[in-house]
Amino acid sequence: MSKKFDGQLALVTGASRGIGAATALALAKEGAHVVLTARDAKALEEVEEQIHEAGGAATIAPLDLAEANSIGLLAHSIGERWGKLDMLVINAAYLPMLSPVNDIDQKDFGKAITLNILATQALIAHFDGLLKKADDGRVVGLTSSVGAAPRAYWSAYGSTKAAMDNLLESYAQETAKLSRPVRVAIVDPGRTRTRMRAKAYPGEDPKTLKAPEVVADELVALLSSGFQTGTRIAVNPD
Repeated sequence: MSKKFDGQLALVTGASRGIGAATALALAKEGAHVVLTARDAKALEEVEEQIHEAGGAATIAPLDLAEANSIGLLAHSIGERWGKLDMLVINAAYLPMLSPVNDIDQKDFGKAITLNILATQALIAHFDGLLKKADDGRVVGLTSSVGAAPRAYWSAYGSTKAAMDNLLESYAQETAKLSRPVRVAIVDPGRTRTRMRAKAYPGEDPKTLKAPEVVADELVALLSSGFQTGTRIAVNPD
C-alpha cells in the first residue's frame, strides 16, 4: 500500500523531542525518509529507533544550527547522498528569558536571534537549490502567536519569531512564480505540551495542553495537501 510521502526526503530541525520528534515520526510513518537534526545525539538516536521500530527510515545528523558552517555542511551531505530535499520543517527554536524590553539580557537575546532568525535564513539559503530540485519542494516554519501579536515580557522571543515569519513569507513570494516553485507555510502550534512551554509557564498543568502528536498530525495533513504558498495556520489557537 502506497503512503503519502513514499520516495520523499524530509529534514526536521529540533527533532530530538517534542513537536520535532513527533513530526519526524509521523512523516516517517507516511513513507518519508527523515533526516533528524538537533544537538542531543542520544535523544536523536532514540527518535531514530522509534522510527525504525515503526517500519520507517531515518538518518540522524547531530549538530548545532548556531555553529558556523554546520548548516552548509549538512546541505552538502544531503545533496551528495540524495540530490534533493522535498520537505524542510523548521522547528528548532530558542526561548530567551521573559523580561521587560528594558531588561532584556543581550547575550540571551543574541542566542534567540542566532537560532530563530539567522539559522532560518541559513537553512533557506543552503537548501534552496535542493528544494527546487524536488518535484514539490515545501518549507514549513513553526512560529508563535507572540510573533504576530506582541505581548508584555515576550518581546525578545516574539521579535525573533516576527522576523522569522517575515523571512518565510518573503521567500514564499520570491519562489511562487518559478517554473518549479517552493511552497511555504507557517504554522502556529498553539498551547502544546513541550519543554519550551514548561519553561515559559512552570506552574501550568501539562494535562491541560495538547500533545505534540496533535501538531504533528496537522503538519502531515498540511504537507500532503496542495496548500497555497504563504499559507498560515494555527493549531487549536489560544
